[in-house]
Amino acid sequence: MQIGRLFEIVYLLLERENVTAKELAERFEVSERTIYRDVDALSAAGIPVYTAKGKGGGIRLLPAFVLNKSVLSQKEQENILFGLQSLSAARYPEAGAVLEKLRTFFRKEDPDWIDVDFTGWGSGKEEKELFDRLRGAILSRRRVIFDYVSAAGKETRRTVEPVKLRFKGSAWYLQGYCLAREDYRTFKLIRMGNLQVTEDTFPEERRKDIPIEPDLSAAANPLPMVLGFSVAMRHRVYDEFPAGCLTEHEDGSLTARVVFWESEWVWGYLLSFGGALTVLEPPWARKRIRESLKAALENYR
Repeated sequence: MQIGRLFEIVYLLLERENVTAKELAERFEVSERTIYRDVDALSAAGIPVYTAKGKGGGIRLLPAFVLNKSVLSQKEQENILFGLQSLSAARYPEAGAVLEKLRTFFRKEDPDWIDVDFTGWGSGKEEKELFDRLRGAILSRRRVIFDYVSAAGKETRRTVEPVKLRFKGSAWYLQGYCLAREDYRTFKLIRMGNLQVTEDTFPEERRKDIPIEPDLSAAANPLPMVLGFSVAMRHRVYDEFPAGCLTEHEDGSLTARVVFWESEWVWGYLLSFGGALTVLEPPWARKRIRESLKAALENYR
């Protein structure tokens, strides 16, 4: 039995005069039998909830009922407020109003302990606006259409049923069902453009948990490498590589033993370290980096 579900049922009943077991079962994705067990549990806890049969019947609260804050411990009250403040910091518009009501209800004045900014340092508001529109599309289950530039530079127009926004590393990603590919895909927000939120909806069944990235191990070859980093790059190396693969030397330089999956992305990533990186092994990878640097140098002759 989920305490969170019981809590939400009570608040739904406070907001609405009558709710059917079928509506609650669909909302929480459980059986109607489970809902009736929840009603019994609430009644046993002293909440005056009852069921009415017949036409227009459903689950109701006695009209004079007011939720007593004593049913929640101090820790539970704090967890609710902290959760709502997290949503408010993430610019979830409804959370702020609910947060203020519950602060008054619990007689608590908690400090603003969290803030979220969806844009990078020095960037404009475009990414934040994109995030907000995508969030709205996910919550309303509406298809979106946008231009997308892949990591290989290929431009396509995509129609996607958005499922989730995820943050990984230093970037936001949209995950959803791509109608063109007939499968779930992950899109980097910074590569998206000309977003259009349509009026077309998609079924709840589309929502599922999918990996942030595809399993490259089945499609690409493993690429074990030994990398040497100068002192100047220590801060970035510790940010981007697991500590277990790093060896620190007396002069402050670092050696990393890592395994990538062979792709064009790997070479661009390694070159992004500039002169602070030396590929030590394997020899053929050193040759590949050297050829890339020569080609780049030709652009500045």
